[in-house]
Amino acid sequence: MAAALVVATSGAAHAGSQQAAGNWSAAPDCVTFSADWRYTFVTNNCSGTHTLKVVYRDGADVPSRVAPPGALITFPGYGTTGNEVLGVVVCDAGEGA
Repeated sequence: MAAALVVATSGAAHAGSQQAAGNWSAAPDCVTFSADWRYTFVTNNCSGTHTLKVVYRDGADVPSRVAPPGALITFPGYGTTGNEVLGVVVCDAGEGA
């Protein structure tokens, strides 16, 4: 399932501030991301653990990952075909880890 998020970006790398979309909840402001063509790095600066996934403009579905406090987790980047990382969302408890 793909979710559409509106995220203001400048350049290839940016700190994420996401909005809720569809059935997904936006990651809290203490979760940030930086995306380039090869990798998207998501950092959990929160005091609690979150299960997170990256949302892409083309609807690519990547598995959710568990991010304990202070963790830096890696997801695929936006590639070389014009895709875009739209944001980071919190997965349901039953969603993969």
